[in-house]
Amino acid sequence: MDKDQTPLYFQFFTEIGILNQLSRAGFEACLPKGITLAHFSVLNHLVRLGDGQTPLQIARAFQLPKTTMTHTLSVLEKRDLVVMRPNPEDGRSKSVILTDLGRKFRDDAITASAPYFTSFAKQFPPEKLKDVLPILADMRGFLDEERNR
Repeated sequence: MDKDQTPLYFQFFTEIGILNQLSRAGFEACLPKGITLAHFSVLNHLVRLGDGQTPLQIARAFQLPKTTMTHTLSVLEKRDLVVMRPNPEDGRSKSVILTDLGRKFRDDAITASAPYFTSFAKQFPPEKLKDVLPILADMRGFLDEERNR
């Protein structure tokens, strides 16, 4: 990469970071009291990638300390949104399983966020998003691979 391009890439990731901050705050305002975006994100992760992951695997996916993820999972477990079961592979660790209530909670939260997205959708119709999403997914995939090296 040409060193003259560094500011362009820096600006790109700055914009992504600002988008992340603004969208997180807006979406979190739609969640029920006592549930944060961190809690919702774990539920969404389990829907996307499936049940049975260990707390350590989930912590690594979110790039968080295991203790932080353990706390997040305990909140979700107290609300019956996930259950922790012995890991069938080793019996020592736990597997995180999304409950039916957890899946419904996640789906209901997405539905409840519709008003938040309304004004955004007027400015950025589905056609524009469909053009951008594959590029963002490719970027995420690349950064996931880089993180795992």
